[in-house]
Amino acid sequence: MFKALFLAARPKTLTASLIPVWAGCMVVYHMTSQWNPSLAAFTFLSCLCIQIACNYFNDAIDFCKNADTKKRQGPKRMTATGAINHRTLLAIGGIFLLAACGFSVPLILERGWPIIAIGIPSLYFAYGYTGGPFPLAYKGLGEIFVILFFGLIAVLGTIFVQIGFVHTIPGTLVESTAIYNAGVVLGIQCGLLSAVMVSINNIRDRKEDTQTGKRTLAVKLGDAKARGLTIGFIFAAYLTLPMSMKALHLDIALSWVLWIPSIVIAGTLILLLQKTPANKKMNKLLALSSIHLIVYLITYTML
Repeated sequence: MFKALFLAARPKTLTASLIPVWAGCMVVYHMTSQWNPSLAAFTFLSCLCIQIACNYFNDAIDFCKNADTKKRQGPKRMTATGAINHRTLLAIGGIFLLAACGFSVPLILERGWPIIAIGIPSLYFAYGYTGGPFPLAYKGLGEIFVILFFGLIAVLGTIFVQIGFVHTIPGTLVESTAIYNAGVVLGIQCGLLSAVMVSINNIRDRKEDTQTGKRTLAVKLGDAKARGLTIGFIFAAYLTLPMSMKALHLDIALSWVLWIPSIVIAGTLILLLQKTPANKKMNKLLALSSIHLIVYLITYTML
């Protein structure tokens, strides 16, 4: 059972929880030379529990909706293979949501009601991504959800946990507005590159999803346009670099060499997105897209 729970959590995708917290803390530290590691840890743990719960709900709900068939090209689903009962997985997903609430208590004590305002919709959409009256993943809104919640909201939320509502950061001459402005661009970039992973999943599963009534964006757009949109997400993350570099008071002309590894991985990913057939071979692109996102953030951290 423990192996099934580990696999149902989809460990290869869990970088999506780390990235926005890392990005938010990186922005704060870069602009103020200070950050709170304990608050960052509780933020990450809360986000991680929400994502694991979302993955558990996704596994169980897709099984209940007969969205997982023998033709599935992605990693095996634990409920569909009989490794774990779907009711058990839903219940454990609920436990992880409770854990997310527990880890958020120090954040609420530090920053108050805005954390609750951010947390409540996040908790709901962990289930509402595939369940409820308006399942986002079944309506072609999966990528938009990821850009917003695992990008913009998560990065800005992390920054808020770190600095709050203060106008000028104590001990510095830095205004919080400048930090939040940088967070908006970084949040969108992180969201776009996280959405690449969702898009690759959906392109791979498009034929199966078409047959089971799961109307993902790849189903609605078709293979070619879905691949084009995914490539567009990657390009957008780099086209906005001048904006984020300016917001962080960095000179891109002096640091462009550091971006070469990230750009090379992005270029490789784009080429493979154009050539790789929509089958199990796309699973390697998932791993590459995760590596790309990490290297992208490492580059920022090095500047």
